[in-house]
Amino acid sequence: MTNDTTATEPAAPSGLKRAVGTPLLFAFIVGDTLGAGIYTLVGSMAGDVGGVIWLPLVVALIIALLTAGTYAELITKYPHAGGAARYADRAFGVPYVSFLVGFLMMASGITTAAALANAFAGDYLAAIIDVPAAPTAVVFIILLTLINLRGVRESLGANLIASVIEVSGLVIVIVLAAVFIGGGGGDPARLLEFSPDKAPVEGVFAASIIAFFSFLGFEAAANMAEEVKNPSKAYPRALFGAIGTAAIVYLLIALGAAMILPAADLASSTGPLLDVVAATGIALPPWLFGLIALVAIANGALLFMVMASRVGYGLAESGLLPKAFSRVLPNRRTPWVSIVVVAVATIGLTFLGDVATLAETTVLLLLLVFLSANVSVLVLKKDKVDHKHFSVPRVVPVLAIIASIVLLTQQTGVVWLGALAYIAIGSVLFFVARAGRKREERKADAG
Repeated sequence: MTNDTTATEPAAPSGLKRAVGTPLLFAFIVGDTLGAGIYTLVGSMAGDVGGVIWLPLVVALIIALLTAGTYAELITKYPHAGGAARYADRAFGVPYVSFLVGFLMMASGITTAAALANAFAGDYLAAIIDVPAAPTAVVFIILLTLINLRGVRESLGANLIASVIEVSGLVIVIVLAAVFIGGGGGDPARLLEFSPDKAPVEGVFAASIIAFFSFLGFEAAANMAEEVKNPSKAYPRALFGAIGTAAIVYLLIALGAAMILPAADLASSTGPLLDVVAATGIALPPWLFGLIALVAIANGALLFMVMASRVGYGLAESGLLPKAFSRVLPNRRTPWVSIVVVAVATIGLTFLGDVATLAETTVLLLLLVFLSANVSVLVLKKDKVDHKHFSVPRVVPVLAIIASIVLLTQQTGVVWLGALAYIAIGSVLFFVARAGRKREERKADAG
């Protein structure tokens, strides 16, 4: 992997303000990654692979690194909001394909935020207070929307604080697990025990889909490109550093959880890390760890809502969504129409699916997006730009394409139906927007 050095950094575009440096970007990706999966999905993985939770995490890590290499090249080569949709537009020049890629990306952010809103209202919150789940999820989303409207620096500033808290929570789990295991507790033999309910290969593939959900911060970060200072240097450092950090934390958590609790106990919990902490027998108030987990989940949801709203903005700037989506607040420069639409859609989805199903749907949507990005980077290898950018060998996106296809074949019929519904809705919106643009063009010609 190399850095092409043809010229200087591109000038900042006029629409959004470049206000995010490498530390904030690193925190954005780490916070998105750690907050989105590990607090809620360890149990789901244990249900598929038993105590061998570490194996699907390794598989997911390899696939994530391959596609992250592709994104490092594309983001630094074309540092604009819109992510994979803009890359598809450059590579293929087909408006419908560009729109569909962007719409699926936007849908994945909304679906993830809905999954995390439901997770927020689960066992971790129950350790603190008993409140109805549905209204809690709605209020949760509204509060995150207000932060998003406030501005990207405020959103990422909140992310920085939340990232410190959520990483502290995971460090607590790792330390308590180490003390417990070091004192003779736990059962290392569980690390090699597969679930009796599934064949090992089938279980690993199924769990890898869930594990992959935990490494999705790099795509969310792609849509912050117009707001990052010196993206050619900032993105590769923040991207690979964040994925490596998350991988180390995930593997330590997985090893500790599998040794401390039987896989069946993990699989039956919606707050598995809370149960791991309790099983160590070391004094820690359940409400305290529950609060830390809630901050982590909220952080992940906020970042995916920020990402989805920026995708909507990028699509509108490209003429693939109505112009209203590109409207920004005069002083805050945040895309308020896109933010509000994302919030309304997220609230609606919280009533339609549970955490695991919504997470699997997110993975399927993003695998389709990643296929497009990996094909795009191969097509665009011949495209030269006048500034420095990161570059990966062609074999990297080729391997990423193969891995994505393999994971797609493991998705369930219900999840595929959800993805097809998104595609149908997106297609309708595309043609409605296209008809509106043609009317505007006719009026301009007549004038």
